[in-house]
Amino acid sequence: MTTAANGEGFVVFDRVQKSYDGETLVVKDLNLSVGKGEFLTMLGPSGSGKTTCLMMLAGFETATHGEIRLGGTNINMVPPHKRGIGMVFQNYALFPHMSVGENLAFPLEVRGMGKSERETKIKRALDMVQMGSFINRRPAQLSGGQQQRIALARALVFDPELVLMDEPLGALDKQLREHMQFEIKHLHESLGITVVYVTHDQGEALTMSDRVAVFNDGRIQQLAPPEDLYERPENSFVAQFIGENNKLPGTIEELGADKALVRLANGELIDATPVNVTEKGQKTLVSIRPERVEFKPEMMPPGAHMIGAEVLEVIYMGDILRARLRVAGSDDFVMKMRNTLGQTKLSPGQSLKIGWHPQDARALDPL
Repeated sequence: MTTAANGEGFVVFDRVQKSYDGETLVVKDLNLSVGKGEFLTMLGPSGSGKTTCLMMLAGFETATHGEIRLGGTNINMVPPHKRGIGMVFQNYALFPHMSVGENLAFPLEVRGMGKSERETKIKRALDMVQMGSFINRRPAQLSGGQQQRIALARALVFDPELVLMDEPLGALDKQLREHMQFEIKHLHESLGITVVYVTHDQGEALTMSDRVAVFNDGRIQQLAPPEDLYERPENSFVAQFIGENNKLPGTIEELGADKALVRLANGELIDATPVNVTEKGQKTLVSIRPERVEFKPEMMPPGAHMIGAEVLEVIYMGDILRARLRVAGSDDFVMKMRNTLGQTKLSPGQSLKIGWHPQDARALDPL
């Protein structure tokens, strides 16, 4: 991954804002730099501003304030067809009256490319997505997965340095979607292109990205590699949006540089890593991942904090067992256990002690 010649990223949003009505900002003072060759995902719920950012980068929307730069050049006033950006949409956006080959030829013809060069590039792009034998078919003769491969090939056929993808796998079934995630990631790695990808699916973002920008309310809440987002969320929104998280409300009793003592709603005291808390007496939400919770004494991590719990229900999910517990007055505390041979059976109404390592409990801002 490299940067532009002047030291900044290949794609740069510099203090970018967007308003549709002149009053409400849907994107608020966005500063973001994407390195050349990077796979960056914009992740967030509907209405968080992520798709608007992608549309501004593509040129289909205009920034109300600030600059968008590509390779060091301000592209605010450059029309979409002159930005040299490949684009893949959720609805494929293929021309129904054209064959697969004609769909791929279109962006090459627009660029004034000769027939012989067009044919070479079309063949190479179709081979990339294993669709070479479908060159004469119409989109209506293809499955959803095949159409998405063709849409991907069309975005790559003119060798763009930047490809934008807006929920490209949203219309596919789960198994095909997961397969295509790996295909897109492998294409990105082999071609060395820069990808900016938009999704609301956190699993997709964690699987594919070099870095993920988590959006909410028009702002980036956290920008980090997938592992950092999951293991070290910086606020309660990121913690609850990325993966499943238990949340125990409490109050800060003592606060040190790397440890906080939290009094839970039922009066119990637990240790946690302070993240978004600054003073004693402050309200907090302590987050703990369900897979980090243990109930077998021999499996407890060193220094584990122990707390009483009551089993409310146990759900069989194939590879895992999911137990919902009552913990510190909360009835939606979840513990996940691998479904292994000889796994201890839990049943509703059962009382037990659960535990986790203090480093896995994070004292965050209250929602």
